Amino acid sequence: MYKVIVLQLMAALIGTVLGMVAFGTRGALSAALGGVACVLPAWLFAIRLHAASKRPGASYALAFFLGELIKIALSIGLLAAARLIYPDVHWGAVVIGLVVTLQANVFAFLVKT
Repeated sequence: MYKVIVLQLMAALIGTVLGMVAFGTRGALSAALGGVACVLPAWLFAIRLHAASKRPGASYALAFFLGELIKIALSIGLLAAARLIYPDVHWGAVVIGLVVTLQANVFAFLVKT
């Protein structure tokens, strides 16, 4: 699970570079915010699942679905907060950072665990 987070971090860096190329410094910062809106909730979700797997008698399925719900809500909240964090946000770059980071999950299947 943590390898996916590392892949997402690398993809977020790629998205930041793409934002820089397409929109300059403003785009790089905005794309980084989009990447963080994906990576941070996924990291917290991985920690939560790891902790749930260590508890005896815990419902792993419930922890998964509740964690996924929290992850989605946190991602949406971070995207909404992007405007407050960086008032000059470029939404096209945010979408680039978010989409590139989310695509890291596709490549996670190539990583052997």
